[in-house]
Amino acid sequence: MQRVCFLLKVRPERLDEYRRRHAEVWPDMLAALSAAGWHNYSLFLREDGLLVGYLETHDFAAAQEVMAATDVNARWQAEMAPFFETLDGVRPDEAMRPLTEVFHLD
Repeated sequence: MQRVCFLLKVRPERLDEYRRRHAEVWPDMLAALSAAGWHNYSLFLREDGLLVGYLETHDFAAAQEVMAATDVNARWQAEMAPFFETLDGVRPDEAMRPLTEVFHLD
């Protein structure tokens, strides 16, 4: 299983709304993530907007491709894009750059 961690930056003025949206993620989005192989997926949000994401999957690139092909993901990413800083014209899911794991205690 591949462990993936990534960082994004939520706009400080959008933190409360971002939390609300993730308290009620669409059921079809949750189903699509599971079907695409995203497991043990968590988001952690710091008060200054730093977002840390963590997930486990067998193949991150393949899991991203499966999600990118879904209509629900396109709709979700379009709604989420305004919440983030510095996306440089890409969708939030395309801006996720995995961090290099340097230590793991099993």
